[in-house]
Amino acid sequence: MGIGVRTFLIDNDDSLQRFSMARLDKLLRSGFRETLPQYAGKRIRCAMVFLEIVDRRPVSIRNMDCFVIPFDAKGRIDKKEWERGIRLAMELLPSVLEKQSPKQVIEAGHRFLKRRYDHEFKWKPSREMERAIVNATFRPPTGRL
Repeated sequence: MGIGVRTFLIDNDDSLQRFSMARLDKLLRSGFRETLPQYAGKRIRCAMVFLEIVDRRPVSIRNMDCFVIPFDAKGRIDKKEWERGIRLAMELLPSVLEKQSPKQVIEAGHRFLKRRYDHEFKWKPSREMERAIVNATFRPPTGRL
């Protein structure tokens, strides 16, 4: 038993494209000149599905993470925007050195940051889209980007 990952890019017309982790890694690393010109200048939805694998076959879904990948004008991942999303996500982590406020004071800054992060860098699939992602996850791969 092990853990596997399936990654899908979802275009504006809700079409799913299975996307290899190796290709995503190349897009994220600055040393590679990997591009996806069809996504130039767009913000593309991505679903990353974490699976439980038995005998090299997916048996169940452990978790699904849905996020947005920003592309620059050349079809590469927009590094500045990607890093801005990472910085915003890091700000959501509780600080060990954070000073505790009195109990009558409600700290809302964290809630606003989370709302902003969710709005700009996450997305929530509809039931139909979630069903399509699940079906594609358990279907043998056809074509990959």
